[in-house]
Amino acid sequence: MRGSTIAAVAAAFVVALLASSVLFTVEQTEQVLITQFGEPVRVITDPGLHVKLPLLQTVISFDRRLLDYEVPPEEVILGDQRRLIVDSFARFRIVDPLRYYQAVGPTEDGIRARLNSVVSSALRRVLGNEQLLNVLSSQRGRIMGLIRDQANQEMHNFGVTVEDVRLRRADLPEENTQAVLSRMKSERERIATQARAEGAEASARIRANADRERTVLLAQARASAEKLRGEGEAASIAIYADAFERDKPFFKTWRTLQAYKEAFGAGNSRLVMTPGDDFLNLLSHRPTVADAPAPAEPSFAVPLPTVPPK
Repeated sequence: MRGSTIAAVAAAFVVALLASSVLFTVEQTEQVLITQFGEPVRVITDPGLHVKLPLLQTVISFDRRLLDYEVPPEEVILGDQRRLIVDSFARFRIVDPLRYYQAVGPTEDGIRARLNSVVSSALRRVLGNEQLLNVLSSQRGRIMGLIRDQANQEMHNFGVTVEDVRLRRADLPEENTQAVLSRMKSERERIATQARAEGAEASARIRANADRERTVLLAQARASAEKLRGEGEAASIAIYADAFERDKPFFKTWRTLQAYKEAFGAGNSRLVMTPGDDFLNLLSHRPTVADAPAPAEPSFAVPLPTVPPK
């Protein structure tokens, strides 16, 4: 009984060993290449349980998912002879395990060195025909498409398809960065100087227009004032003339008294004149009764009452 159990266990172990060497599983994320004595036999892309010859055939698995590869940063000369440090990465997929195995080998690391040189060459060729503004503008998508197509064309012989190439960063070298910053600063200063000059010109033009309008307004105001002053003086002269014509002696006396008031009103005026000067006529002349105008004789005539007839 004990011997039969041991035999059954040994048989089960042998069966399990044979099954593990004959049967293998292909995952959904894998594709398998079967080799026999190092020579490719067949490619399996369908997931599930499969069979191989034990001890004679070897299963080599390749990832069928999208793989990433980061290209080391490198300096590239653009079409306008400007230098640019480009940091990029590529996404690729193994589509032909047989060709991949024949060109590279059973591991994925072998393709990365080849992918580095291919992507770098395509990057230099495409960027060598482009301007800096194109790389930094919306045309970057078109440029990355050209790089991807050229890299994909070369990597097709390795059983690999390059799905995408992206420029992660595009920086100028340090010395070029300083030069560009200096040029940008100079350009901004030039624009600021031009704006200040235009502002000063506009300010001078506005001030000149304002001064001209001010001069015109003042001249018009002076002309109006002189005209009004002349009209007022003419009216004043007409009034004085009319008053003088009405009563010449009184007007002459009143004007002389006004002159006395202005001359002697302060109390400290000194005039040097001859005694017979007309200006002192009212001060030196004593009016007599004969000089005074004769008063009008009163009328004492009283009307007599009318006696009615009898």
